[in-house]
Amino acid sequence: MLRWIRQQLGFDPPHQSDTRTVYIANRFPQHGHYVPQRFADNRIISSKYTVWNFVPKNLFEQFRRIANFYFLIIFLVQLMIDTPTSPVTSGLPLFFVITVTAIKQGYEDWLRHKADNEVNGAPVFVVRSGSLVQTRSKNIRVGDIVRVAKDETFPVDLVLLSSDRAEGTCHITTTSLDGETNLKTHYSVPETLVSQSVSRLEALHAVLECQQPDADLYRFVGRITVTQQGEEIVRPLGPENLLLRGARLKNTKEIFGVAVYTGMESKMALNYKCKSQKRSAVEKSMNTFLLIYLGILLFEAILSTILKYAWQAENKWDEPFYNQKTEQERNSSQILKFISDFLAFLVLYNFIIPISLYVTVEMQKFLGSFFIGWDLDLYHEESDQMAQVNTSDLNEELGQVEYVFTDKTGTLTENEMLFRECSINGIKYQEINGKLVPEGMTDDSPDRSVSPLSREELLFLKAVSLCHTVQISYEQPGDGLGDPFSHANGFSSQMEYYASSPDEKALVEATKRMGVTFIGSHGETMEIKTFGKPEKFKLLHVLEFDANRRRMSVILQTPTGEKVLFTKGAESAILPFTTSGEINKTRVHVDEFALKGLRTLVVACRHFSVEEYEEVDQRLHKARTALQQREERLAEVFSFIEKDLELLGATGVEDKLQEKVQETIEALRLAGIKVWVLTGDKHETAVSVSLSCGHFHRTMNILELVQQKSDNECAEQLRQLARRIKEDHVIQHGLVVDGASLSLALRGHEKLFMEVCKNCSAVLCCRMAPLQKAKVVRLLKTSPEKPITLAIGDGANDVSMIQEAHVGIGIMGKEGRQAVQNSDYAIARFKFLSKLLLVHGHFYYIRIATLVQYFFYKNVCFITPQFLYQFFCLFSQQTLYDSVYLTLYNICFTSLPILVYSLFEQLVHPHVLQSKPVLYRDISKNSLLSFKTFLYWTLLGFCHAFVFFFGSYILMGEDTSLMGNGQMFGNWTFGTLVFTVMVITVTLKLALETHFWTWMNHFVTWGSIAFYFIFSLFYGGIIWPFLHTQDMYFVFVQLLSSGSAWFAIIIIIITCLFPDIIKKVFYRHLQPTSTQKSQLIETNYQGIGCVDSMCCYSEGENGCTRLGRMVEQVMGRCDPAYANRSRSNSDPFYSNDRSILTLSPMEATHC
Repeated sequence: MLRWIRQQLGFDPPHQSDTRTVYIANRFPQHGHYVPQRFADNRIISSKYTVWNFVPKNLFEQFRRIANFYFLIIFLVQLMIDTPTSPVTSGLPLFFVITVTAIKQGYEDWLRHKADNEVNGAPVFVVRSGSLVQTRSKNIRVGDIVRVAKDETFPVDLVLLSSDRAEGTCHITTTSLDGETNLKTHYSVPETLVSQSVSRLEALHAVLECQQPDADLYRFVGRITVTQQGEEIVRPLGPENLLLRGARLKNTKEIFGVAVYTGMESKMALNYKCKSQKRSAVEKSMNTFLLIYLGILLFEAILSTILKYAWQAENKWDEPFYNQKTEQERNSSQILKFISDFLAFLVLYNFIIPISLYVTVEMQKFLGSFFIGWDLDLYHEESDQMAQVNTSDLNEELGQVEYVFTDKTGTLTENEMLFRECSINGIKYQEINGKLVPEGMTDDSPDRSVSPLSREELLFLKAVSLCHTVQISYEQPGDGLGDPFSHANGFSSQMEYYASSPDEKALVEATKRMGVTFIGSHGETMEIKTFGKPEKFKLLHVLEFDANRRRMSVILQTPTGEKVLFTKGAESAILPFTTSGEINKTRVHVDEFALKGLRTLVVACRHFSVEEYEEVDQRLHKARTALQQREERLAEVFSFIEKDLELLGATGVEDKLQEKVQETIEALRLAGIKVWVLTGDKHETAVSVSLSCGHFHRTMNILELVQQKSDNECAEQLRQLARRIKEDHVIQHGLVVDGASLSLALRGHEKLFMEVCKNCSAVLCCRMAPLQKAKVVRLLKTSPEKPITLAIGDGANDVSMIQEAHVGIGIMGKEGRQAVQNSDYAIARFKFLSKLLLVHGHFYYIRIATLVQYFFYKNVCFITPQFLYQFFCLFSQQTLYDSVYLTLYNICFTSLPILVYSLFEQLVHPHVLQSKPVLYRDISKNSLLSFKTFLYWTLLGFCHAFVFFFGSYILMGEDTSLMGNGQMFGNWTFGTLVFTVMVITVTLKLALETHFWTWMNHFVTWGSIAFYFIFSLFYGGIIWPFLHTQDMYFVFVQLLSSGSAWFAIIIIIITCLFPDIIKKVFYRHLQPTSTQKSQLIETNYQGIGCVDSMCCYSEGENGCTRLGRMVEQVMGRCDPAYANRSRSNSDPFYSNDRSILTLSPMEATHC
């Protein structure tokens, strides 16, 4: 019964088989036993909340935070028992934090709802009851036939039935799915491609069987059974027949397709991955400090409770004459009284835990993240792309990176391929002026209208121009792609190649320049022009590329009727299967190409007899129509086909390095960051690129762990490398590892492998699979030192590595947007990484580290006087401050200065930080949030609190009259004096810590102090009708009317801050950090750049310079445009730096 109810509610689908059966146009069998499968509707739901569950769900999520839950408990305690402070003091800040967070999350979810409604309400056309009907996207059901027009987005996952093209193909782009901008061709089966009208579709009787939905965009296994004249015809379906939701129809007027996966079961929706929550080191430190402060709070509450009962042991204090106990109080339980008193003290001291810290940190991270997007230095003009932030939770982690893991292709290189060399039949060739010339010869061949090529050269060029998945677009007026063969004359000016792989495009363009031009494919026909002479090949089968085989093949029928297989791929995937051709010479040439840093591909062919081809055709058909284990069967058949190959040759394609890659890697190395390159390229190519980009130095001792065959061999090699590192007196070592050896090393020798890696300044891992990249990152991440890791890449194969690292950065390259979509930050070029880490990372870290420490400091200052006051009021839980002051201290009086500081503070100018990467080491290892620094701020808070309290006590504690009329102050005036001194001191303390002053800093610093005075005058100077009691009436005015009180305020503030100033001066002069030295240099040059442009100096300073420095330090920094800063070889504390610190040319001339 329960199962039936769950099925009716949709929680337990009745049919959970491995496959789904889809009846096209929903023509179900007529016999009564058929029970339709239940499928999801076509609504997309990306929102988190609904109107009904927003309040409970959001509150539940917010109170999972320890601090929020703690304050909720305190608030409930205040409601339940008689506490010294009003419940409002805890309730209002808690309500403020919860409300602000709920509004932010509610607004974000409302935007998601709005986007969902737009998508779900989009108009679509479906075939129903023999006509084309317009409906909304959310109403599409599995089995519906949907019509999609040119440039429209597919509303569901469709299997293509027919298109307006005679051959039943269509072109699509999948930019929104994987970012690839190339045109991809999709096909319909021969039996349905003729159904190009609604009437024909209505007459179509077909059943489609396919796998249940999964998230893999490139995998689809199915078959379609079409009934024609009583006969059932079965055809296989694969990814080339499936049109994915989110893709866009291009160069095709319209298509019809049947919906197979709808709504949240579509592949796009299944890829809505909820990324694992990454937490920064600062957040972890913050939680540790919160627990320590919770311990301090419990200690103070327990101590106060014990001392209260110790004091009340004497009768005169337990029940004084002016405060007699009631009978009920005398008979109440001592244990309950003790608990009640403990909770009351807990409430009294609870503000030592700063609730507003969380909301301030969230605002700082959210607002601070905009600076990355606004930074014009991170804007790439050519591609019109600026840096983007996908998560603001990790901003400060950019300042703590110790290891950078980078992909090579498209990250260090441009991913723009240029054909350079090739090897044909054991002879090396170069391209000179669009002609294929053997190495060492010049371009003196005759006009290429007559083929100057040998049979081997021609066969090689034909193989390269036919073995690919390149598509062609013609720039022409009108709709549609048009017939590619109609462009046989004058194609060169109108034709453009599109390919999913830049290598393929470069190779097809190269063969075109050499006289063998790919014209296009038309159905099962591929056409090339060989020196102007057209040739048509029938495309029989395509053996698609996959990462395991690392090759792709096509089987063609030549114009003479011969069946031939052309294949291309990595040399390790082709050479072992070749039986003829110049194998040894080609292998040598491939290694030579790789040493030059070229990307290599090997090309081969196989000629089939009639019997061989028939067997191949049968095996392929069986494997492709299998519903179970189709991939394994296909892999087996592909291995059977791709053997006994005749080697034709190899190609070498150059991938240019991006600009400033070498300088960026050098800057990261100076900053103390180790760079690892993880690539799928072959060993020689990867080493060559590593040397050219500066990852490996020519003077570096290169160690190798490659081609290891067994565990024992790998372990012995690792031990030898460890010994060499110890014995060799070489400053730097580099390590090269290949994928196979890495698998062995990670299997049982992780510790030894890590020891070798950590002693190497650069590591290169080649022949890496995507999951191996993630394993390497995880290995470093989980090592005992727990270093902060960063992964950067541009392709789908880098996603696992990007998600595994503490910080993931996507490059907006040519390999799609999957890396960008799954990253935490995205930049257009690798060179931007140096500014992102050395400048933005530095700023974010010092800002948030100071914010966290300062918050704890000001709350210690706030609550410690409250604790000390209990010693003078018999631990009666009398509050020192008024309830309004308790509530507004963290919300209004001290909140804005630290927020503005945490958004704008710059210890050193950005130019200096970029030119002196060594400064990054000053903040590494979470140094500003170390326990020592935390202890300093905490003790400083206690010291200042003691000065506030006892300074005020000395002034007015002995019944001293501070008024001209002889009146004395009471306890509220005393508390207000302490509070006034405290607000001014903690604000000025932050002012002392501020190095970079803007008008906003001035406004909020002095404005906060002014606001406190104005508020207090209004709050205490007016009788407010809605307040039950007004203890503060006229207290503040009376306090300020006393000259002695003013004198005390000034003396106490100076007493607190003067030692801090002395400490800063002495430390800066006696033990300056690298950062402080840079500040001195910066200040000197600022003086010249801004105020003193005409007053130059050689060694000493003149009066004009000193005046300039004073003015700028008070008013803020100068415009960096006036000063040209970089590094100097003569710098006493940066011997590695290579650039020069100079004045601008104009200033040098005046000097």
